[in-house]
Amino acid sequence: MLYCLAACQETRVEQPHNCQTEFIVLGIGQDAGAPQIGQNQDPAWADPSQRLWASSAALVNRETDQRYLFEATPDIREQLHLLDNLAPSNNGPLGLSGVFLTHAHIGHYAGLMFFGHESAGAKNLPVYAMPRMADYLRQNGPWEQMVKFENISLMALNADTSLNLSKHLTVTPYRVPHRDEYSETVGFEIKGPNKSVLFLPDINDWESWPETYGHTIQDRVNAVDYAFIDATFYDDHELPGRDMSQIPHPRVTESMDLFDDMPEATRAKIRFIHMNHTNPLRDETSAAMNELKKRGYRIARRGERYCL
Repeated sequence: MLYCLAACQETRVEQPHNCQTEFIVLGIGQDAGAPQIGQNQDPAWADPSQRLWASSAALVNRETDQRYLFEATPDIREQLHLLDNLAPSNNGPLGLSGVFLTHAHIGHYAGLMFFGHESAGAKNLPVYAMPRMADYLRQNGPWEQMVKFENISLMALNADTSLNLSKHLTVTPYRVPHRDEYSETVGFEIKGPNKSVLFLPDINDWESWPETYGHTIQDRVNAVDYAFIDATFYDDHELPGRDMSQIPHPRVTESMDLFDDMPEATRAKIRFIHMNHTNPLRDETSAAMNELKKRGYRIARRGERYCL
């Protein structure tokens, strides 16, 4: 049984003085979060502070009063409520200027349903998506109804092409190898006036990325100030009775081995996200967490704020 202690509790970090552009962590869990369905022994059922919301983040531009979500997760109601408490806005539908999607797996886009007429009834909320992702939403229910009723307005993204959100704020999608049954998969590089972020919650492996798309994780980490990356599984021993080779994600142990060759200051940029409910990093007192800290890494925390 896992015990999610301080590692998973919401962390309220004070807003930096005069921070005009801010990146806020809204969740660090795998698509289904924690506790997962059917996992009745998980102590997070009894203690809400131990719950993991699916991986998501917000980008806040106070100069233009704009807020953007990265991912529309099944936990979007709680995540938007948290964002409203940390960085309120009345600009645009639900105070949002747009939503960026990485791909078509449930933890990353299913929260769009709350923008429909059964819930918020949003009007022309911009949803930024890659071509296959946008086509999937246009051609499949219930999402196509949201397009038809103009709850959402699909905005085109192109790989390796920067989108200017304001004079000093850009978002660039990078294709990554993943299970692309319904859409391509991307990570996002977000550049503010002074600092930048890599948001990469889902990828099959690090090795095939340069072969397929011409990027290495080292390149991308070196290019930013903070890197939020896939940590679905800590190692290959988390799912007894299942062949974990059939569930491709870079294990945290594998990622640490790869990043150990990078300078200490570079390793300090890394924050692990997208943790499965089985991941021992949920337990602040675990041997896995001790090893992670000893090697100079850390996990992200819900509510963390980074001035860009």
